[in-house]
Amino acid sequence: MKDELLLTFNAGSSTVKIGIFARGNVGARRIGKGMIDFRKPPLTFHLTEGPKTFDVPLEASDEEDLREVLTEVFGCLADHFDLDSVSAAGHRVVHGGDVFTGPAKIDDNVIDGIQALVALAPLHQPQSLRLITALRHLKPSLVQTVSFDTAFHRTNGDLVRRFAIPRAMHDEGIKRYGFHGLSYKFIAGALASRKPDISQRKVVIAHLGSGASLCGIENGVSRDTSMGFSTLDGIPMATRCGALDPGVLLHLLSEKQQSPGMVENLLYHQSGLLGVSGISADSRELLADGRPEAGEALDLFAFRIAGETARIANTLGGIDAVVFTAGIGEHQPEIRTRVARHLAWLGVELDAAANARNDETISTTQSRVAVLVVPTDEEQTIVDEALSVIG
Repeated sequence: MKDELLLTFNAGSSTVKIGIFARGNVGARRIGKGMIDFRKPPLTFHLTEGPKTFDVPLEASDEEDLREVLTEVFGCLADHFDLDSVSAAGHRVVHGGDVFTGPAKIDDNVIDGIQALVALAPLHQPQSLRLITALRHLKPSLVQTVSFDTAFHRTNGDLVRRFAIPRAMHDEGIKRYGFHGLSYKFIAGALASRKPDISQRKVVIAHLGSGASLCGIENGVSRDTSMGFSTLDGIPMATRCGALDPGVLLHLLSEKQQSPGMVENLLYHQSGLLGVSGISADSRELLADGRPEAGEALDLFAFRIAGETARIANTLGGIDAVVFTAGIGEHQPEIRTRVARHLAWLGVELDAAANARNDETISTTQSRVAVLVVPTDEEQTIVDEALSVIG
């Protein structure tokens, strides 16, 4: 009997990650993965199947209409997997606003709801909609589901979510939503199965990648997070600024006569590690660079991460563990060391050897706060939520 397959689509602002899963009696296991990176023309589909990897050049170039891209990608996938066995596709969508509190089966009403939130996530939401629309065109009978990054944070209290602005604006939807929820949901589940004693306590999770944020959970439930109304808030990122005095925006718009588009480009694409260093947005390159500007960018990154950890610990009323995850959090011991130095006053103490090995537990036995490294898997969360929707 052939395995039933499920696909996941994780759309970023300039990449699309694709997961291929085989459905079993309980859940689904990954059997392959792929990625399209629109930042590096000509387009190439990077495919991994078990230990083998393939780079397949794509002729399509139109990112606005992804139908041609998906047609080529599906042609490539068909050489490795039985696509007739695909029963459903799950998508990550960044913003669900207050409309979507969990995963949903895609229909016209759901698409309209996602479309209505484009203004709240202008870099990510349109890409997800293009994918959904293109897949509907290519596979009109295929069941599609959607998982929202904001849904995990709906348990944040009103005090956490509210800005000090007129109440009418809050009621219109200008509030803190939080993101990276699929990653945090996966980590909460991983802690529950692997570290049940820690999972029920006060934990700050640091999702550190090109996009980066922190989340405070208690008993596996989100209580606070660093990103707010948009994916710009919180800590500095690869090219995003993180928290910024709104007076800076007024200055740029009025005194510097910059257009909203220029300011948007500055905040999303020219700031963060790239802006501070003037060298690179990649922390690996900055770690290898001896110039003081590179060191200052990394120092600011670590300083803000530690500061946000302490702020979220205030919301939780304490802190029992810190979890590092995502690309930087999982693989860069030096960044974790820099963050931990700022948290020494909380009793954080790293085991240097364990940290260098990227062990699961990297704190010493004397550390008052446990420090862990737990790999995340957003695609696994997407496929699990898709199964919960389709039954």
